[in-house]
Amino acid sequence: MNPNQFDQDEGFDPEWDDNRPPSKSMLKRESHELQELGKQLLAMPDSRLDDIEMPERLREALADWKKTKSFEGKRRQLQFIGKVMRGVDAEPLREAVAEFQMGHARNALELHQAERWRVELLGDDKDVVTRWAAEFPGADLQQLRALIRNARKDAAAEPDKRNGRAYREIFQYIKQVMMAQSAEAAQVPPAPAQDDDEDA
Repeated sequence: MNPNQFDQDEGFDPEWDDNRPPSKSMLKRESHELQELGKQLLAMPDSRLDDIEMPERLREALADWKKTKSFEGKRRQLQFIGKVMRGVDAEPLREAVAEFQMGHARNALELHQAERWRVELLGDDKDVVTRWAAEFPGADLQQLRALIRNARKDAAAEPDKRNGRAYREIFQYIKQVMMAQSAEAAQVPPAPAQDDDEDA
């Protein structure tokens, strides 16, 4: 039997052979991954970190990194964080980071959508309010039209007489309507499935 046969089998990775101790490259890769996870945890606000269950040693290591001022000190502390994390179940930490990043991306997307609506509502498109009403049927169109009027009036004024308040107010209104609709959609239970022969 050819001793290299298993090495040639598709999908076999000698580095992941359970009978061998981890190779230096595997340990190095794992260390880099844990340090990267540490960086992602450090990018989260303290209020979110407080909600994540983790060993006190890791929590202290993250706090020490934030107190460290020098570049070299931060680099060494990040290595230490990676070392501490070798003895921690990293999966719940990865899940917490992913959940935070998804929420962050969602917030950024919502802000971009609100800005796009503001640009369109203040533009020349006469059908935009109709489209808005179709997209957000619960919105107060009278209030929206008043906000549009005020923002356009402010934009048409002399530069030294503009205050930008109406421009900010319409943005806040758009955001509130969008958030209210998202919250409402999240609470609505799915419609019950109908039998195909119900109308028969």
